[in-house]
Amino acid sequence: MHLTNSTTVLTARNRSLLRDTALALGCAALFGLLAVLVTGQWRPLVRFDQEWIGELHTYAREHRIWTASVQTLSDIGGTVTMRTLLGIAAGWLWLIGARVLAGWVAAQTLIGWGALWALKLAFGRSRPTFTDPVSHAGGPGFPSGHAMASAITCAVLVGLLWYRVHRRGRTAACVVAAATVLTIGWTRVALGVHWPSDVLAGWLAAGIVLGAVTAVIQVWRPGALARDVRRVNWRTRPRVQRVTVSAGRPSRTAAAPDEDGPHDPRA
Repeated sequence: MHLTNSTTVLTARNRSLLRDTALALGCAALFGLLAVLVTGQWRPLVRFDQEWIGELHTYAREHRIWTASVQTLSDIGGTVTMRTLLGIAAGWLWLIGARVLAGWVAAQTLIGWGALWALKLAFGRSRPTFTDPVSHAGGPGFPSGHAMASAITCAVLVGLLWYRVHRRGRTAACVVAAATVLTIGWTRVALGVHWPSDVLAGWLAAGIVLGAVTAVIQVWRPGALARDVRRVNWRTRPRVQRVTVSAGRPSRTAAAPDEDGPHDPRA
């Protein structure tokens, strides 16, 4: 037994567990504060929501082509699209043997979906209403399902890519993910189907789910996620390395005829 290595691994696990727990608790605290302000009709927040919605709705009503483009973006980044992406990722991970990692992705999807509707029904906040709406959406508005699903999906996909790319790749992935989440959340406000505070609540709820699910799996199966990450790297990288080596450096047996000259079968 290597005490030093075990201690190092245990310390890394503890740091990861603390980080995920802090994410869940921090987002839960902020979500709770926002929920209190929303249910209490805090005037600065109400004024902020109404001003944003009013200005964007006026612009959307006067620029139909722009509104159609925003609607298209919102549809592409909808909850069905996001859950489909996570379903594909979970299925692929399961097929290559990374079962715990596949379960982590599936749990983020299913628990996120369940938590979304539990929160919507618990608060029952009405969506913005207009005499001349430019878009329609059903059900309660708090929190935003588009915002929550996009945040969970982008965070999970970045997490799956994190150990497979270098620093530039990680930076690019984070930038693309952040831009996607912000854009999808903004489209819901621009179309007048969510208050800005609904979108913010969706992002905070996503943080709760991401942190809580990851922390629970780390406690239930210590080190299993890290082992599956290594398994994914092992199942995908060696083939690329072998192809690269074979294409870039000829084997010794293939080079022998060039060194000794053509072989005469009559010799």
